[in-house]
Amino acid sequence: MYETFEHTADLGLRVRAPDLATLFIDAARGLTSMIAANLDAVRPVREIAFEVPGGRLDELLFDWLSEILYAFESEHLLLSQFEVQFGESGLTATARGEAADEGRHQLEHEVKAITYHGLRVEQTPDGWLAEVIVDI
Repeated sequence: MYETFEHTADLGLRVRAPDLATLFIDAARGLTSMIAANLDAVRPVREIAFEVPGGRLDELLFDWLSEILYAFESEHLLLSQFEVQFGESGLTATARGEAADEGRHQLEHEVKAITYHGLRVEQTPDGWLAEVIVDI
């Protein structure tokens, strides 16, 4: 589950999940929903693979979300379906989506960057919690 929250000139994303893989999947979906409000309209017609090295979970989340944002910035690719696996050296993932189509996708925010401000990933008694602020 993810939700967004206002943060001065930025936008925040808070994610709660029962396990780490779901946390990273929901964070990715949350980021894409900031860009395109109608996330369910994104068809899984193109697949790309990611390898994100890292050890610290907060830095791994930052890098993961930055990769997804880069896919949008460089190829206008909206990603909506994700599979994530963790290994000793970071994460590997498969993402599916399609090129942004202003006729079908309700583009909402121009996300400029993922920030380190307020970035956190922590295990809670109920599962996992992540917070990240994006520059819009």
